[in-house]
Amino acid sequence: MMTTLLLAAGDDPLAHVLDRDSAITVGGTTLPLSVISLVVGSIVCIGVLLAAASRISTGPSSEGNARYVTKGRIAQVVEVLVLALRDQMLVPVMGERLAKRWLPLLLSLFFFILTLNLFGLVPFADLQELLHVVAGDHAAAEADVAHATSSAVYFGGTATACFSVTLGLSVISFFAIWIQSLRDLGVKGTLEHLCGGPDLVHGPLALWLVIPIIFAVELAGMFIKPAALAIRLLANMVAGHTLMAVLFGFGAAVLKAGGPAWAAGSITLVAGFFAILITFLELFVAFLQAFIFMFLTAVFISLMAHEDHGHEEHGHDQGHDSQAHAEPAPAH
Repeated sequence: MMTTLLLAAGDDPLAHVLDRDSAITVGGTTLPLSVISLVVGSIVCIGVLLAAASRISTGPSSEGNARYVTKGRIAQVVEVLVLALRDQMLVPVMGERLAKRWLPLLLSLFFFILTLNLFGLVPFADLQELLHVVAGDHAAAEADVAHATSSAVYFGGTATACFSVTLGLSVISFFAIWIQSLRDLGVKGTLEHLCGGPDLVHGPLALWLVIPIIFAVELAGMFIKPAALAIRLLANMVAGHTLMAVLFGFGAAVLKAGGPAWAAGSITLVAGFFAILITFLELFVAFLQAFIFMFLTAVFISLMAHEDHGHEEHGHDQGHDSQAHAEPAPAH
């Protein structure tokens, strides 16, 4: 039975990466593993952040100066990440005002996606299948090997390797971009932005010929940008996990081809070593993709306040100029 499990892994590595049904049924509907991962990931993410917040907050005065010190390794890591993302990434891109407004949403996206990505690095589903093999539940194991049913798996998989999950996350970014635009620029300002800006709209009539083209491109970009976020996250998660599954399946492929067991074992050891190295790379990718999703969302939001920032800077410069003109010349 163990051999059957390994051979199936070698045949279809994508079956260990892509979303499939779980063993949990609610109201006659079988829930996909991605849904279970979303719920569990939300609970874990909220729980860890609440625990970290309680350890970061200032303690009672009876603790003296120690009340300002963050307690616990996880809380310290969370604090460093939040401060670095806010001060080094978001504020320089968005400005103090926008960063303060959108910081809760952007950090929530980062930590939630990071949690889902890290869950995907742990082979929960494969471990449950293996437990059924060890326990002698051959019927359930064979069904799960074929992935025809889901009687042995209750939780696992990479939720961010499911397009519906990444698309749902990108929809949040989509609405955030539009809310920022309508809130800062208004309907008229948003339309002017989509038409190339007020300088073009209120410019010479001859330039109006290009406005329909610019409007079509900008309007399409409002949908393409969030879609690109979803596809980028999905592709990176699927590619890395598929590569790991392929490496682990090399030994099984040798067995299926009729090769000797010693050859399959040797290849499995070598492939396992490289799979461990790729696991560290995937750990980096898990953080990187969570950051990229959050950072690009921040960039897209800030672009919808570009005109407003320009007016502020222009007014600020005018203020300095008028002040300079108002200052009397020094007496000789």
